[in-house]
Amino acid sequence: MTVIAISARRNRLASFENAYAVAVQLRETTGVDQFVVRTDNPIQPFRVSRREPQHPETILALVA
Repeated sequence: MTVIAISARRNRLASFENAYAVAVQLRETTGVDQFVVRTDNPIQPFRVSRREPQHPETILALVA
C-alpha cells in the first residue's frame, strides 16, 4: 500500500468547501447546474462536474 503525504495547501485546495465554492462560481458564470462529487482519489477527493457521475463516485451536492 502506498501512503501519500498531502500538504496543508493541497488539503485546503482539495476540500469539499473549495469544490463547492468552485461549483457556485461555475453555476453563476455558465448558468449550468454543477455537481460536487466525491472520488476515490486521495489526491483529488472532490471534483466539480456538469454531468452526473458514474459509480464509484458519489454526488455530495448539486448547485442548481
